[in-house]
Amino acid sequence: MTDQLDIYTLIGFVGMACIIAAYAYLTWKEEPNPFVLHGTNLTGAALLTVSLLVHTNWPSLVLEGFWAAIAIWGLAKAVRARRTGV
Repeated sequence: MTDQLDIYTLIGFVGMACIIAAYAYLTWKEEPNPFVLHGTNLTGAALLTVSLLVHTNWPSLVLEGFWAAIAIWGLAKAVRARRTGV
């Protein structure tokens, strides 16, 4: 069985790279910027979701939903912290 690397698979690979880059950023930075961290995670989850909607894998699709929700929550927390000066 040979699967072709179609555009949706390539989009998924870019999403995967975003999530890996965000995790590496979190690990390497002493004080990571939450907008970079959560924004990159949200972008990765969105791109992987596009791929998974075409090449459905339900457990991974549900995981990306939670990943995106946590990233949105992190971004909302960062916005609140910026507004209150914390």
